Amino acid sequence: MLIRILLAVEDESLAGRIRSALEGSEILVSETAAGDRFWAGLGQETFDLILATRAALPEPFEISLSEVRNLPDRPDVIVLSDERDLAERARLLTAGALAVIPRSLSTARLATTLEALIRRKRLTSIDQLKAEPEADEPRLGAFATASQPMGELLALAEKVAAADTSLLILGETGVGKEWLGRAIHADGPRQSQPFVAVNPAALPEQLLESELFGHEKGSFTGATKARRGAFELAHGGTLFLDEIADMPAHLQIKLLRVLQERKIQRLGSETQIEIDVRLMAATNQDLDSAMAEKRFRSDLYYRLSVMTLTVPPLRQRPEDIPALVETYIDQFRTQLGKPQIAGTSVEAMRALQRYAWPGNVRELINVVERATLLCEGELITLEELPDGVSGASSSTAGAAAAAGGHRQSADWYGKPLSEAREGLVADFERRYLECLLQETNGNVGLTAERAGIDPRTLYNKMRLYGLTKEAFRGAG
Repeated sequence: MLIRILLAVEDESLAGRIRSALEGSEILVSETAAGDRFWAGLGQETFDLILATRAALPEPFEISLSEVRNLPDRPDVIVLSDERDLAERARLLTAGALAVIPRSLSTARLATTLEALIRRKRLTSIDQLKAEPEADEPRLGAFATASQPMGELLALAEKVAAADTSLLILGETGVGKEWLGRAIHADGPRQSQPFVAVNPAALPEQLLESELFGHEKGSFTGATKARRGAFELAHGGTLFLDEIADMPAHLQIKLLRVLQERKIQRLGSETQIEIDVRLMAATNQDLDSAMAEKRFRSDLYYRLSVMTLTVPPLRQRPEDIPALVETYIDQFRTQLGKPQIAGTSVEAMRALQRYAWPGNVRELINVVERATLLCEGELITLEELPDGVSGASSSTAGAAAAAGGHRQSADWYGKPLSEAREGLVADFERRYLECLLQETNGNVGLTAERAGIDPRTLYNKMRLYGLTKEAFRGAG
């Protein structure tokens, strides 16, 4: 990531040597006058390091350093001081200074010392950006798949990881597009640098522009201080843009320009910042249709899709479900305090493999978490699974619903006729609605029209069966 440094040095000769020492270190340097004016401006800008002479620190400097460290960005302070005053050096370090550097160092020694301190700050900042501990980062080699489509995808992903080109990842909602992006980053040459993920669909348009490119103080209402954007944070690493098809048109133009020029410009700023970022984008939408409808720029598509990976939906690889279920049971029995759970019953696993999983791996995770929470024995059984999952047809969801097929297992035998009938009707309704929702990509109005019911009735049935329109977006 780019490191921002504020320089407060009253001696122009010393300031010149520092500027020379900082050249080529992937940093952005701002300068300000020492004294009260410097202090009054803190909190309005974003800095990682403050490099100041002892004279720039208002007295008492113990309070000054404490106030700096309590700023929202918690910048570290490097003090340039008289090397002969060892007692003051000790007081500065005790008060919270990251380091105290003698003013008399040669330019070469000064450059070496600052480079080491900047490297230390960069590594600390990258660790803070990581959403998960490094040990839990997804890795391509950690996924043992029994599915041919997934095996082919992972083999191609390993080749893509070694490259440094833009990447487009396609797939239905919940298949794990960001997981794949993180794994490719973790196995690639930028693995020690940040992985920053942004979802354009989750942010209002103005906030999205600031989220991506950053802004200066006063650039819009509410911008009370400068803020760095995702491109700056991801400098040297990877920026992952989820649901790229939902990006507004004017931001698509700005993103295309960034990909071409490798420079960004904060909102409210006239200064361009050079960035080095590998861009990954993902979507569950049909980009060919989006381009035909002029919702997505074709020139941006060609820039993003230097390499394209398509993650197969979970219903196309049921052979991977046992390993996934085992992984998440192991995770949730620890989190939920259920150490006695050893796995699933044979019947429960069959049901999990028969189910169509419109919400893909994300839905599977939720089902396993719920089942682990409810389970009181050693095995998760059909009783702990949602009705729609435990009653999944042995045929594909779409074929069963369209054909009005009944369950082929003997799960209902031994139950009263009325209970069995109600269960089969509910199972058929869920299968039928899943099929229609898949065909319409989650369009409730169109699904209700095809089913011959009003949208309110459809919404009620969807709530009853735990269906959401979002789970079917991009499924058709």
